[in-house]
Amino acid sequence: VMMGSAFKNRGVQPMLDGVVSYLPSPAEVNNFALNQSENEARVSVPCSPDAPLLALAFKLEEGKFGQLTYMRIYSGTLKRGGFIFNMSNMKRIKVPRLVKMHSNDMEEVEEVGAGDVVAMFGVECASMDTFSDTNAGKFTLTSLHVPEPVMSLAVTPKNKQQVGNFSKALNRFQREDPTFRVRVDDDTKETIISGMGELHLQIYVERMRREYGVDVDTGAPQVNYRETIRERSEFNYLHKKQSGGSGQFARVVGYIEPIGEEEAEEMVAKGNAAAVEFENDIIGNAIPPEYIAACEKGVRDAIQKGWLIGHPVQRIRVVINDGQTHSVDSSELAFRTAMVQAIRQSFLKAQPCILEPVMSVEVEVPNEFQGTAIAEVNRRRGLINSSDADDMHTVVRCDVPLQNMFGFSTDLRSSTQGKGEFTMEYRNHGVVMRDMQEKLVSEYEKAQAAKHK
Repeated sequence: VMMGSAFKNRGVQPMLDGVVSYLPSPAEVNNFALNQSENEARVSVPCSPDAPLLALAFKLEEGKFGQLTYMRIYSGTLKRGGFIFNMSNMKRIKVPRLVKMHSNDMEEVEEVGAGDVVAMFGVECASMDTFSDTNAGKFTLTSLHVPEPVMSLAVTPKNKQQVGNFSKALNRFQREDPTFRVRVDDDTKETIISGMGELHLQIYVERMRREYGVDVDTGAPQVNYRETIRERSEFNYLHKKQSGGSGQFARVVGYIEPIGEEEAEEMVAKGNAAAVEFENDIIGNAIPPEYIAACEKGVRDAIQKGWLIGHPVQRIRVVINDGQTHSVDSSELAFRTAMVQAIRQSFLKAQPCILEPVMSVEVEVPNEFQGTAIAEVNRRRGLINSSDADDMHTVVRCDVPLQNMFGFSTDLRSSTQGKGEFTMEYRNHGVVMRDMQEKLVSEYEKAQAAKHK
């Protein structure tokens, strides 16, 4: 164990000497890249300066010359003035300036090879982006699949003069952390930040205050529910609208059906985050091919906001097998609108239900508080998977709905004399209980009625 303080420069050199002496060199470690064109198949990356370039941006910093990007070179050579490709968006970038960092001092370098850590100026990118010197293949050093956020929070700067810094902070945090999302609510026009939990969002609110001097008002945390269906439902919808000039005409026939959990997980792994599928089963030309794309766009429009509590729809398959057009009045807009209304009509007849985020929770307490910890989990509708005890501590592993985890930290500490601790991570979205669904729908309807008064 090595102890020290970077602030006082105590024990830093022995620690660095220990890194050199005890840890393996980059050439002794087997590294792997993920081939995005082959479903993230693992490919060995040689630690050689002569191999194709693969570099990972692992840290971003705001400097006086713009964004400073810290990179680790896994293979190949990075040269100043050369061209590289960002594997996340395949943009071609010129390398403007390379520096090696020695605490606050920067050493200008012309090139760096495999195993080196370097900082690059003036390149706009996100944390954990991969760079290569060729666009022939798409290899990344981290997975491109990012979990969907499970919790949201409305934030507003207290002082209108701080709006500029507020926007800068949010843009920077999104580049640093792919699980942190920002959007503006269509109805309330509030800025909504979303992330992987209560603590995750609290840290960013605190960083806004500390690093950018922006104090914000926060609303109550909102859990990111989803909506889905439990049975198949047919639709046969005619959209007909006549006004002066050409009108709108579109008929769509088909059905919607639920997608199983295993199949949904496979679709998410392939990049279909909502696990929603559109299928065209039309035989013949009942709907011309140019309108099929409009039907698919209508499906994407429809799933943005469900009809139970206004949250996105997941895990459904929409199949269209017939339709009808008009030689004059049919248009892309007509078919897009018809598809949205058809899905709405069938969704409400297909036993719709609400999905809530479920967290994998691990609680560690001294043995004398085992019963207390299990009681706390049960009180929050948790499903206990295992309980392991050694001479001193008990570890309880369980799955708990995120909605019920608010305030768990305080309750656990107070019931275990401050000795209990826990960790949690997102597991999946599970169906809410019937009484909870009725309560959520009722609250949503009241909120909508109040909004339209």
